Amino acid sequence: MQKFDKLRGTAAPMDMINIDTDKIIPKNFLKTIKRTGLGKNLFAEMRYNEDGSEKEDFILNKPAYRKAEVLVAGDNFGCGSSREHAPWALLDFGIRCVISTSFADIFYNNCFKNGVLPIQVTPEQLAELMDDAEKGSNAVLEIDLENQTIGRPNGESIPFEIDQFRKHCMINGLDDIGLTLQKDDKIAAFEGKRKSGTPWA
Repeated sequence: MQKFDKLRGTAAPMDMINIDTDKIIPKNFLKTIKRTGLGKNLFAEMRYNEDGSEKEDFILNKPAYRKAEVLVAGDNFGCGSSREHAPWALLDFGIRCVISTSFADIFYNNCFKNGVLPIQVTPEQLAELMDDAEKGSNAVLEIDLENQTIGRPNGESIPFEIDQFRKHCMINGLDDIGLTLQKDDKIAAFEGKRKSGTPWA
């Protein structure tokens, strides 16, 4: 998993509540088990017309936000079905951080396992960050995971809370497999001992 320490990137405003995982990545794109290639289908139903052309008024189709790395979204982001393709699609598009007042639990957990940082803020803080994100090419936020702050364009910063174990995993790029491999020597020793003790197994 890609490490996450500091990120300075354009923030796209998506001032909608209850954005579910079917909106993030519609069900007809779930046939793949690859984590790549889903970015082009991110928010497909909101992003494209029926003929495949782009909807000009959709935020990620606007020139200033085509390379957004941060998404500032309304309450209850990632609700609905528990598809892991949702953070895959966000990450493949280039979005490495989502800021909201609340997240659906399964989506929230899936983000950490796939290198997307979900940050929960207060409604007042979200309103400020939404205003920042609406500044087009000047909508740049600085996410400092080590110090747990969001740097605003005006120089102010907003602190955020995060579970320290998840923070450790994000900074060191450790997903579930990476955590297991940290104990590779102990696993090998156990397997060697088990094999010598029960050679018939």
